[in-house]
Amino acid sequence: MWGFGLLVAAAVFVVACGCGKPAGGSQGTVELTVLAAASLTDVCAEIGERYEAEHENVRLNFSYGSSGALQAQIEEGAPADIFLSAAVKQMDALDEKGLMDSDSVVELLENKIVLVVPADSGVEIGSFEEVAADKVRMVGLGEPESVPVGQYAEEVFASLGLLDAVKAKANYGSDVRAVLSWVETGDVDCGVVYATDAYSTEGVKIVAEAPEGSCKRVVYPVGVVKGSAHAEEAEEFVEYLQTEEILELFESYGFSKADSGRQIGPQ
Repeated sequence: MWGFGLLVAAAVFVVACGCGKPAGGSQGTVELTVLAAASLTDVCAEIGERYEAEHENVRLNFSYGSSGALQAQIEEGAPADIFLSAAVKQMDALDEKGLMDSDSVVELLENKIVLVVPADSGVEIGSFEEVAADKVRMVGLGEPESVPVGQYAEEVFASLGLLDAVKAKANYGSDVRAVLSWVETGDVDCGVVYATDAYSTEGVKIVAEAPEGSCKRVVYPVGVVKGSAHAEEAEEFVEYLQTEEILELFESYGFSKADSGRQIGPQ
């Protein structure tokens, strides 16, 4: 009789412990890995704080880099739930390989390509055309193979017929923040970055915007990675990024809402 009573007590204890300690899923803390373009570093830090304050069961882990490098990580199977790219090219490539949830992918933001110089620069540069002049010894550009800002920069200089001259004096960075840092420290005479990056520091000044029509629209798409282990929570975060409150926050950092807001990828 005592043995039966002990068994019942043990069973009750096991059930009680099970109820008191959530076993993952919606009952426990969900960690979402967000792969985001380096130009989103500052604004995403604030978004993360806001979102976690409103969603106590979610933790956001942001990983920043060039969109091409982040694309490669997803292709290689690195854990990821959300991809926020600085160009449509990388998102489309992943979507075509079946690595994104196509229905979740939308154009979220737009940015501008600008030419910047150190805040205390002694070299007078006022246009993209002047980058090819002898007074510019070195220009900082993103690596065009993997960094969207570098791809946009090459489009601009190609449209002006100056690409070869500029490439001869280019120093290539692994992401846009590397280029920005070189300009801040004066390691290069000028650099091509996003307007939002230029706004983030007093160490550089914008001297010109890319001539209208000289490169594609700078569109930032976002979507859920198909291999996400937390697809529902990831979709909720992507929807959160499209709310008026967060779009206004993006605008305070210099971004603008994508004109079309269209869904991209196969429909």
